[in-house]
Order: sequence, then C-alpha cells, then structure tokens
Amino acid sequence: MPQSVTQNLNQCIGVVADIDGTELTAADREFLLQPEICGLIFFARNYQSPQQLKALTSDILSLRPDLLLCVDQEGGRVQRFREGFTRLPPMLALEKEYQHNSTEALTLAHELGWLMAAELRQQGVHLSFAPVLDIETDVSQVIGDRAFGHDADTVIALASAFVRGMNEAGMLAVGKHFPGHGAIAADSHLALPVDTRSRIELNNDIGPFHALMSMGLLSGIMPAHVIYPAVDSDNTAGFSAHWLQNILRSELQFNGVIFSDDLSMAGAASVGSYAERAGCAMRAGANALLVCNDRSAAQQVILAVREQLQQPGWQTLSLAGLQGTAGGLQGTADDMSENMLAERRSAILPQLENLR
Repeated sequence: MPQSVTQNLNQCIGVVADIDGTELTAADREFLLQPEICGLIFFARNYQSPQQLKALTSDILSLRPDLLLCVDQEGGRVQRFREGFTRLPPMLALEKEYQHNSTEALTLAHELGWLMAAELRQQGVHLSFAPVLDIETDVSQVIGDRAFGHDADTVIALASAFVRGMNEAGMLAVGKHFPGHGAIAADSHLALPVDTRSRIELNNDIGPFHALMSMGLLSGIMPAHVIYPAVDSDNTAGFSAHWLQNILRSELQFNGVIFSDDLSMAGAASVGSYAERAGCAMRAGANALLVCNDRSAAQQVILAVREQLQQPGWQTLSLAGLQGTAGGLQGTADDMSENMLAERRSAILPQLENLR
C-alpha cells in the first residue's frame, strides 16, 4: 500500500479541526465548508454508539467528501471510542509477550492493528493517529504504556507489525511524537518539556521513526512539542525548521505529511497567539495544523492559513490521499463486511486476556 500522498507537500498547508457534539449543527456545517480545513479529529464527546458515529461520518462526508476523519484510538488510556468498540490494551503490554515469544507477539500486534483500524473504518473513520514510536524509559508522564517498548528494536518490531495490520484493514499510519517524547517527565499538554540529551543520544529515539519510514510504513509524522537544545535551543520540534526540514525532510528523506501536534497544548503556547503558533508551524515546515477544543482558536488558525495561502508558492493541502482503501473489509454488502469483522474479532479477543 502506498504510504505517501501524491501531492507535492512543499508549502502545502491546511487545518485539522473538530466539532463539539455528536451531530453536525448549522454552525458546524458553515465552519467545515471553509476550504482551508482538510481534516476533522474526533474526541469522546463526539461519540455515543457505533450507529451514531456512522451517521455522523456519513453526514460529514456528504458535505465534504475530501475531509480526512481522524481520532486517537491507540488503545489503553488513549481510546476515544469505547462502548461498542473492542477495548484495546496499552501497546506496552505487547513488550512482555515479545520477550517471551516474539513470533506470537508480532502476530498479535498485527491483529491489534487490523482490529483497531477495521472497527474505525467500519464506522467511516479513516485514520487513527498511530503508532506511538516513542521509546519508554519509565520517566515520561504522558507516554508511559502508550509506547511499544523500552528499546528501539522492540518498538520497531512491534510497531511495524501493528502498522501492517492497519494497512491490511485499509488504514494508513502516522508516527508520533518525532523525534521522541519518552525520556522526559513533563507532559507537553500541560507544560513545555525540554530534553537535554545530545544529538547522538537522540539518534536512538529517532531510530524507530527512521526504520518505519525506510520500510514505507509511515504516511505522516507528528512532531513533539518538546525543545531539544542540542539541535534547536529556541524552538520545539514542531516549530523548528531544523528538525522538520533539515533532519526530517532532508536527512531522513521523509516525503509524507507533517502533522503539527495540537496547537492548543501548553507546549505550543510559548510561541504566542494562535495565529503566531500557526505561523511558526507553517514556516517550520508543518503541513496539517491541528487545533482542538476551541472553535475561536481554530478560526484564528484558519485565517492565518488563508493569509499564508495568498503568498506565492503556497497551496491548500488535501488529505484525501490518506483516507485509505476498503482493505480487508471490502465486500458486496455492509453485512458481509460486518460478518468478516465479527469473525476475526472473536478470534482475537481471547488473546487479549493475557495482556490485561
């Protein structure tokens, strides 16, 4: 499955926003018709049941068929849709199994990736922001059991199997949080973390990102709202042209979409207003600007993007190429796809008991 969009991403920019409720309001419809919006991210507040979610995604796509519909559905404590979906274990639970029986753990990682993606796509959600490629060090407050392991080789093995499972279900992958958020205690949702390690030490954390890029498994990258003074002492990775253009694009040869992490997070607030945050992210080389939980802030970012698009060489980002394919759920009728999903899910569920 191709892992990069066909659009030349140099100076392509757009906004991934959100809505407040479980169905579209008239104000939502007007908001979403703005061409700068290229994606929509869902949260738990947008979900009541699989049937309601399917109706919501259908309504959105009838209005804007080109929008990328996204969610954070990693498993463990980061799973926005719960009732009516399989409760996925935290990915770190796979590490112990991998140490005991690597073959079985890799198979299970693949199946978990497939199940996560298949359940979402069945309800019209195109993409989960996964996998987490951070290396756990038993320090980070925000990463913790979201990581696949405590060393690069384990993360690479398990995460690549997980992504191949996602791909089988028709979903593409976005690796986060580049170049690695696992070695610092502070949570960038609440503070501005600083990772003081050397570039040589950071290369170990970059390893999983580089490996999955080299395998063609990543369509997108989400950088961390973390400052790494050894590389750029003034900017977080998401606001750093050195990280995004010199290292990610040039050195690592990544040609997929760069998603900013949420511009409303505290790790982004040091830059200034929402318009200033958007400007920093655009100049650094980000393509898709996430702004969540604040409609006014989202509109400020949209207006900043609209202004930037008036400049020569800039163009509106399309994320339609990341919507994926029918994958493992293709069939001639919805009930056939549902039967396929139910059968395979029932085979996976007993294996999850050992991971809880």
